[in-house]
Amino acid sequence: MRGRSDVLEPAILGLLHESPMHGYELRKRLNLVLGSFRALSYGSLYPCLKSLAERGWIVGTESPADPHAVGSKRARIVYQITADGKEHLQSVLASSGPAAWEDENFDVRFAFFAQTDAETRLRILEGRRTRLTERLETIRQSISRTRERMDEYTLELQRHGLEQAEREVRWLDGLIDNERGARRARPAGTGHRTVAASTADGEHAAPARTTEKERG
Repeated sequence: MRGRSDVLEPAILGLLHESPMHGYELRKRLNLVLGSFRALSYGSLYPCLKSLAERGWIVGTESPADPHAVGSKRARIVYQITADGKEHLQSVLASSGPAAWEDENFDVRFAFFAQTDAETRLRILEGRRTRLTERLETIRQSISRTRERMDEYTLELQRHGLEQAEREVRWLDGLIDNERGARRARPAGTGHRTVAASTADGEHAAPARTTEKERG
């Protein structure tokens, strides 16, 4: 289960860096922002929150219950990130190795690109494009070798995977061009720029994943 925690922990820290939240609100935000966590349960969330608190990266404090709220009148725990948590989050967001290019990890990293420096964003995007290009070549070789042995539905599924990977590569190309253009246009000493790119084929993306890219 460590792999799932490696994805969930930075996602929680990134959201709490934006604002303190109670568990219910945090779960809704995770389900909204991170497509791979739409089925996230409290059984996964609260153990992760407990682990983060034990390491001193977040703290939970009771907030008075809303007397006008329908249902439970119990006080709710509001979680917020600590100084140590912010330092750990920045070290995670500054990393750009191969783990950041993989499917689930890339989703989380992209969701918090607004908190990531421009050079790291570009390295992650270029690494992800390399990973998808390798995947495209693998799919093409598989289709070429086994086309005659496939039934029509299996072949169609292979084609679908190929189209998804090709679409994501085009999407990444647009984001990479946007980052490179922003770096050329940005005067020295200015701050980060939020990612917002339009690709040549009309798709676009924003750092909070307000649009959903198709996955290979």
